[in-house]
Amino acid sequence: MGPLATLPVFFDLAGRRAIMVGGGDGAAWKAELLAAAGAVVDLYVPAHQLGEEMASLLNAPTAAGDIRHHDRPWAVDVFAGAAIAVGDLEGESEAQAFACAARAAGVPVNVVDKPAFCDFRFGSIVNRSPVVVGISTDGAAPILGQAIRRRIETLLPPGLSDWAALAARTRAAVMERLAPGPARRAFWERFADWALTTRAPHADAEDDVRRLVGELAASSAAGGRVTLVGAGPGEAELLTLKAVRALQAADVILFDDLVSDDILELARREAKRLLVGKRASRESCRQEDINRLMVQFAKAGKHVVRLKSGDVSVFGRAGEELAELRRQGIPAAIVPGITAASALAAAFGVSLTHRDRAQQLRLVTGHSQKGGLPEDLDWPALADAHATTIFYMGGRMAARIAARLVAEGLPADTPVAVAANLSRADETRAAGRLSELGAIVERIGVDRPILIGIGRVFEEAAAAQPTAELDQAASA
Repeated sequence: MGPLATLPVFFDLAGRRAIMVGGGDGAAWKAELLAAAGAVVDLYVPAHQLGEEMASLLNAPTAAGDIRHHDRPWAVDVFAGAAIAVGDLEGESEAQAFACAARAAGVPVNVVDKPAFCDFRFGSIVNRSPVVVGISTDGAAPILGQAIRRRIETLLPPGLSDWAALAARTRAAVMERLAPGPARRAFWERFADWALTTRAPHADAEDDVRRLVGELAASSAAGGRVTLVGAGPGEAELLTLKAVRALQAADVILFDDLVSDDILELARREAKRLLVGKRASRESCRQEDINRLMVQFAKAGKHVVRLKSGDVSVFGRAGEELAELRRQGIPAAIVPGITAASALAAAFGVSLTHRDRAQQLRLVTGHSQKGGLPEDLDWPALADAHATTIFYMGGRMAARIAARLVAEGLPADTPVAVAANLSRADETRAAGRLSELGAIVERIGVDRPILIGIGRVFEEAAAAQPTAELDQAASA
């Protein structure tokens, strides 16, 4: 473990005495925090020094039994039997005296906004009690700590408190019936999935929890399941929160060739990672082998995440995988992802369904199962000047796609937009006209993951960017 600026600990104050000195807003916040942690707070401050916030806190019904006001200044005798001491003191000499007196009595001390007199610090808090998250920047950047707290708040649903209480009620049964190891971990990971993906426990949640304990006790493989997760177009920050939670609960991750290393870094460290990518004109893992691996690991009681670039339901062969899992009786779930078409729109700053230019949006495969131009598409319908069409996996077919659409009546000067490695550091994009599509793709590189957009929504991009130019996002 690397060096720690401070040691993060969780201090049990229930029923213990805490010393609080000061009557201002800062003291009121700290007194309320100590009382919320179960401490009996002895507040030492003359009545005429009580600020509005502190007076309001003392008059609050919920605080009456937790905060005891002593209408007098603090003295060295107040520290006897205390577990903690906090002072909100302006003068340096009084702050030093308070800290020295507390330390002499063996009481940990904090003086608000005076780190030199602090044995401990208060960080930002995310409260889902009994789940409590503390964040500290060691006093260097409190605003950063607050920003981190806001980010964590979005990750932890409000109903987590009720789930934690349910965990406390059922923990004894889990410890008694499930041996340490895979079965017990499978239970807690499934429980965590419920807690992090639903609002609050429903009326029968405890029955469901105890039923899962029974199933896992009867069979070590009962926890096996598969989650199909959309990894988005490439950038890790475009993952959904649900996708991140699935990665952090996975035992095995079967990932596509286009999934970035940054996304895999978000997975649980102990998870086994297997590349099962399929790329045109390259040696690839067969779909039958991928299905077999999913079934094999799930039947061994593992949580398998099948990680696909983009969205799992868009040209990801998820239908075949789900059908096989159903045949094998293996529970499966889907976590959607941002599809590459959305990333293309963001890269070029357009709306794919601009009301004055496109009344339809089509997502189309750019090659057939045999690797050529798909002949079973309705090409006359695709040659519609009032639609936006996005071709996936169409790099090698770009020139033939353009020729076919022009032959079906789409004007040769229809705007096109092309991008490779969308949302990644090496994203490359270019725009032009349909007649030049093949040449544009050749310059970007047909061996890269290519997405092609065709339609009038790309008019400004085509007019502003001559086809000889390539916009390299990494150097922008």
